Amino acid sequence: MPYATLDDLVERAGIAEIRQIADRDRDGTPDPDVVAAALRDADDAIDGYLGARYDLPLPSVPPQLRPWAVSIARYVLHRNGGPEHVVRDYKDAIAALKDVARGLIALPVASGETAPTAVTGQTMAAHPPQVFTPTKLAGWN
Repeated sequence: MPYATLDDLVERAGIAEIRQIADRDRDGTPDPDVVAAALRDADDAIDGYLGARYDLPLPSVPPQLRPWAVSIARYVLHRNGGPEHVVRDYKDAIAALKDVARGLIALPVASGETAPTAVTGQTMAAHPPQVFTPTKLAGWN
């Protein structure tokens, strides 16, 4: 399920800006495929960070994901570099997502909704036998 929509982008940035950055065929309306691609990129970026902490897909979309998705999609749509406030919003969204991945921010759950399931498990490693042991260094083998 998408974290944001075209309407969310328009609400945040205004239709004039969205037309300017998403109307690639110059017909006066934002191109649906361009907007959809930017929103997918935002969803993928968010899922990349959330996947480190939660099982995906989430049972419901926490409200704080929407502004982060809008900030990321808006930044993506400004493909030649956005204004300072767009870049700042993007960096703030990424920083918050990094905090979610590290467990510093927990996703809120509305009453009556199912909480996202935290990813559990162990990190496992395999390595070759140790080459330089105290015994081998002492010349005993």
